[in-house]
Amino acid sequence: MHSKRKKELAEKLEEKRVCAFPDEALELVLVNIKCHKDRNSVSLVCKDWYNAEKWTRTHVFIGNCYSVSPQILVRRFPNIRSVVLKGKPRFSDFNLVPPNWGADIHAWLVVFASAYPFLEELRLKRMTVTDESLEFLAMSFPNFKALSLLSCDGFSTDGLAAIATHCKNLTELDIHENGIDDLGGGWLNCFPKNFRSLEVLNFANLNSDVTFDSLERLVRRCRSLRILKVNKNVTLEQLQLLLISAPQLTELGTGSFLQSSTQWQSTDLESAFKRCKHLRSLSGLWEVTSIYLPVLYPCCATLTFLNLSYASLESGELAKLLPNCSQLRRLWIVDTVQDKGLQAVGLNCHLLEELRVFPSDPFDQDILQGVTELGFVAVSHGCPRLRYVLYFCRQMTNEAVSTIVNNCPDFTHFRLCIMNPYQPDYLTNEPMDEAFGSVVKTCTKLQRLAVSGLLTDLTFEYIGKYAKNLETLSVAFAGSSDWGMQCVLGGCPKLRKLEIRDCPFGNAALLSGLEKYESMRSLWMSACNVTMNGCRLLARQMPRLNVEVIREEDERYDSEVNKVYVYRSVSGSRSDAPPFVITL
Repeated sequence: MHSKRKKELAEKLEEKRVCAFPDEALELVLVNIKCHKDRNSVSLVCKDWYNAEKWTRTHVFIGNCYSVSPQILVRRFPNIRSVVLKGKPRFSDFNLVPPNWGADIHAWLVVFASAYPFLEELRLKRMTVTDESLEFLAMSFPNFKALSLLSCDGFSTDGLAAIATHCKNLTELDIHENGIDDLGGGWLNCFPKNFRSLEVLNFANLNSDVTFDSLERLVRRCRSLRILKVNKNVTLEQLQLLLISAPQLTELGTGSFLQSSTQWQSTDLESAFKRCKHLRSLSGLWEVTSIYLPVLYPCCATLTFLNLSYASLESGELAKLLPNCSQLRRLWIVDTVQDKGLQAVGLNCHLLEELRVFPSDPFDQDILQGVTELGFVAVSHGCPRLRYVLYFCRQMTNEAVSTIVNNCPDFTHFRLCIMNPYQPDYLTNEPMDEAFGSVVKTCTKLQRLAVSGLLTDLTFEYIGKYAKNLETLSVAFAGSSDWGMQCVLGGCPKLRKLEIRDCPFGNAALLSGLEKYESMRSLWMSACNVTMNGCRLLARQMPRLNVEVIREEDERYDSEVNKVYVYRSVSGSRSDAPPFVITL
């Protein structure tokens, strides 16, 4: 008993020693800590640091909008100016989450309006946003400056018109890959005539024609504009006029290049690009061909990011462009470049850190073009700094992946998508287990992994044993038994998100994560062998988790569960679940 009191006294003395730091000095230090993970760690030191972190935090990141309620948030952090909020599970990108599932922003905005009247930034991903919510946002926050909507749905260009009309201090409007009802480009007319604060404007994925005169006047007025990404309806001649008005741009998304052009137009556009001395990022480039590539050469020397995911270039065209891009750190391309195009990447992009290769037609199983392991290996030989890869292909070998990770051992994100399910090593006909074993053994900094191909439980044994820094794992059409998932949940101490579809994992696998789930953000399982009884047992044993079963119309209540979404929450079950979502 005496030793216990002695220990408690020592702990109190240690806490006083840690906290014996003037509040003013502590707050001056904390305002300079921007990383939300670091701030979370600070708040755990002692009560004084917890309170200091509470009052000095102005930015908050919420990875799941149902993990906390807005009421709890505003009590914990009373001085927030910037919010990042994510909604639906990532598999909603693949139409696996039904419409009207939830993640509506409006309830958050109502709370923010009273608690955070000076809110300046809102960045939403996979949230439902209505025009009414956008108008409420525009009218409720007089100092509002930045709106970013990524993969959101539920709104139209009328909502954008409300933002343009009422947000007098707007510096950023970033609308990207949303399910938006495009009613026309007239919303650009709604910016006030004296408005000149815009620094970021992205409407690349809208489909309608814009009112170009309004766009040009807006760009000309906003001398601090750094990022401009227009949609494909903006012509080359219009693009030239925009570049003349904004040579200070650091990021540009162009319109379509699929149009007739005279030599005069090409020369003038090339001159306009030449005036853009600060350009670091180039995207858009819809239907760009070899005829127009020389127009881009003048700005290529300063580029660090080149997004060609809307330009189906062939290998020869890419080989002509890349020698002008010696500073590239990030490159997104389509598999029409084939292996020869990737060889050009390896020869010219020695500073490359991120590569994404997208399929030109992911649903055509008989397609002959594309990339193989040869192109991937060529890139790894020439780009030793590669950290992030997303690679869609139709064939791969264990030996090739081993070579790739030995050439680039510092991968933090490795997402290999072999598009034919259950595809083995096409040379040996063996499972792809050793390929991903090489990845997790060699890449000790690995944080995100997506696996594919013919995989047995051995792959997951490797992952559980070696992937000590893994945070996100995506699995599809893989595994032999429950043992595979059990290995992952028993290892991987930093695992935060686990996404599984079309795998043989059942109740035993689901229930093996009881000690893991509360430290994770979420688990998604669809088309596996989980039953309602297994989900009920999980919910009963872990009451602080939300276990949501998403039912199909013809699914029996006591049958196998097609989709289950498990996540931790400090606010209990959500109140807006639709009838097809059963919270256990």
